[in-house]
Amino acid sequence: MSWVGAHGGAGASTLARALGGADVGRRWPDRAGGEPGRTLLVARTHAAGIRAASQALNALRLGEHPAGVELVAVVLVADAPGRLPRELGRRVRVLRSAAEVRRIPWVPAWRVGRETERPPGEVRALAALVGGASGRAGRPL
Repeated sequence: MSWVGAHGGAGASTLARALGGADVGRRWPDRAGGEPGRTLLVARTHAAGIRAASQALNALRLGEHPAGVELVAVVLVADAPGRLPRELGRRVRVLRSAAEVRRIPWVPAWRVGRETERPPGEVRALAALVGGASGRAGRPL
């Protein structure tokens, strides 16, 4: 599984480190270079992050990606604790109309660079998705 950040600071590196897979930065994976084609697109839930995810989905729709790239899901990582403002929730629903969306809540331990003792259920579900695709689930959560 490849992790693609829709923008800087999206959380792709943290998720790849925690769950396994290849962090390919802010570009689509290079299948010719041996990177996994199954891809998770990561963005934060702030307005700029959701906009970046939408632009990346549009690039996929237009075929602006290397051959062999398959989007598995968009992973939206909370940019702050608590509920999303209504306006951002509407934007997430628009993304859901175009792709599978997985939401990851605010994880305070990740903010300070620590692993979690018991990650939220959404993170465990994402680990199962990554593990099922790659045969492993990365480092223990």
